[in-house]
Amino acid sequence: MMGDRTKIQEALFYEFRLEDHVPAGHLLRSIDRFVDLDGLREHLRPFYSGTGRPSIDPELIIRMLIVGYVMGIRSERRLCEEVHLNLAYRWFCGLGLNGPVPDHSTFSKNRHGRFRESDLLRQMFEMTVRQCIAKGLVGGEGFAVDASTIKADANRQRSVPSPDKLPIEAAHRAVREYFSLLDDAAFGSATPVQPKYISPVDPAARWNAASGGLAYYAYCTNYLIDLKSAVIMDVETTTAIRQAEVTAQRRMIERTQETFGIWPERLAADTAYGSAENLAWLVHERGIEPHIPVFDKSARQDGTFERRDFTYDHVRDLYVCPGGQQLKQQWRKINSDQPNAPPDNLLRYRSSKLACDVCTLKPKCCSNQPNRKVLRSIHEGARDMARDIALTDAYIISRRERKKVEMLFAHLKRILKIDRLRLRGPNGARDEFHLAAAAQNLRKMAKLIPPGAPALST
Repeated sequence: MMGDRTKIQEALFYEFRLEDHVPAGHLLRSIDRFVDLDGLREHLRPFYSGTGRPSIDPELIIRMLIVGYVMGIRSERRLCEEVHLNLAYRWFCGLGLNGPVPDHSTFSKNRHGRFRESDLLRQMFEMTVRQCIAKGLVGGEGFAVDASTIKADANRQRSVPSPDKLPIEAAHRAVREYFSLLDDAAFGSATPVQPKYISPVDPAARWNAASGGLAYYAYCTNYLIDLKSAVIMDVETTTAIRQAEVTAQRRMIERTQETFGIWPERLAADTAYGSAENLAWLVHERGIEPHIPVFDKSARQDGTFERRDFTYDHVRDLYVCPGGQQLKQQWRKINSDQPNAPPDNLLRYRSSKLACDVCTLKPKCCSNQPNRKVLRSIHEGARDMARDIALTDAYIISRRERKKVEMLFAHLKRILKIDRLRLRGPNGARDEFHLAAAAQNLRKMAKLIPPGAPALST
């Protein structure tokens, strides 16, 4: 039997509380416990005018941005629609049931203006790091670092061959940022190599084909994480080349030490960070154990003796070949900062030609040369330390733990849906990476610290 159609008569009065309609286990309810924006207004006050109409509450804009990045809503137009319709989003933003939602253009106006001038998004990210430290999620003993390429908002089929072809006369924001960062070690001066193609809409983005597929314009997001709970301690935006990744690693370590007073004992990373100069910086300047594979190009493919087959005598400062002959240094031992240092920071050790001529091992050592030469970096001590660490059980653990960084990048691209940037220019990329890292830290705290739970032990 078919039921009768019923039509609910509208009541004259309603009693409705958003608080009652947001589930207790909702992600935003858990995240709200760790969002501390008390100092937001004072931080932004110098960037507002004392006259005119009152502006939209900056806390509302920040909370809406948090919703967008935490929930993977990439479009700001769609974000405004979702906040308008979703009760949980309205509750998190403090809009109530009837509060008006700002227009999507408000985000762009504030981002290019007072937010960027005040470095607000950087401050918000650091707020999440301080919350993680206060909740006991940061151990401070072991760090890991890595970088990942993110596609830029630039058409790969539209490019110019050189910076001279960029439209300087009517330069837009991304072009002006590019020219202002040509001397920055993370962008223009990271390498003297001229890029093959330059995007006229985002020239700081680097033409990249590292994935093995079609090349594309990209930026790099660099993460420095604490290995205890995979909390992102710092984030840095660079151009998509390896030289810039090392620069970003140094900046992040220095900034973490200055901002939070945390000095890690060890750093886990892949071979991209295993250059002699970087290992020396970690060991001698920062006192950090490098759990990093040494970047070494001394291997030979012709079956002759490699450098590792030669024994270095630290006392006498010479090498001993497999045949027992000595290879002595041609240069006196000097520091890299001296004007007469080797231009490539490599010391040359050579054997005697007379000894090599009568040696029975010459065909396996230097068959095409009169005598054997061995190169040694002036930072070889740091390289040797990294090689010794690579033989320990602690290195095996670090090699496994550094995958936590790659998991964060996978979460960034697949869950937060940041596999392509929406904003252009270095500042636009920096804004997106700061917000994304803050969202990941907030989700981390919401997952690991249930409501009412005490802070974790440090």
